[in-house]
Amino acid sequence: MTLFVISFFRMVIGYARVSTDDQTNAAQLAELKKAGCKRIYEEKISGRNVNRPELTRCLDRLDEGDTLIVWRLDRLGRSLTDLLEIMTTLQRRKVAFVSLKEKFDTSHAAGRLIFHVFASLAEFERELIRERTMAGLSAARARGRLGGRKPKLAKDQMNKIRSLWDGNQYSKHELGTMFNVSKSTIDRIVRPEPVRLKVAAKAGKQKRTTIGPRGRK
Repeated sequence: MTLFVISFFRMVIGYARVSTDDQTNAAQLAELKKAGCKRIYEEKISGRNVNRPELTRCLDRLDEGDTLIVWRLDRLGRSLTDLLEIMTTLQRRKVAFVSLKEKFDTSHAAGRLIFHVFASLAEFERELIRERTMAGLSAARARGRLGGRKPKLAKDQMNKIRSLWDGNQYSKHELGTMFNVSKSTIDRIVRPEPVRLKVAAKAGKQKRTTIGPRGRK
């Protein structure tokens, strides 16, 4: 029945991609040819690779009224989100999509309904992830922990660095090597707070003195 329906479309194009388990497209190519594909784009790199040049060429070639056929849904998308993004693009461009293994065909009302169910499930999954993330952050804040990257050094280590620096026995480079941090990190730790404030105030003063005629502040 699928063959009868897609014969009315202007161009039937196939897309095949190898899997990590079976590094050959022979079975896919045979099924796509049997389905009536006039042109087949063959990807010879697995889905683990982000770049899929043949898929890009395939999508660029498709026009309104064409049909894209794959052997199985996972040949088109690396994940449900990836698959839905591509299918949404196809639907927006009025390109039909067929997956032979699952008998999925968006040129039918039933196929379009399944697509919307997939989209709803993906949105539901994203919402669950967001809720779990927010719940985790709230629980962490309740335990006194804040989000963000953990500091490289504990408070007692920073106090030790300041003590060693005040003793004038080690350079910043040596302290950095000793505590496995960069020289700039050591510099921020040993720099007195008033100095930082003075540097900021000096920078602001210099900025103000550049405005207006010479001699005016």
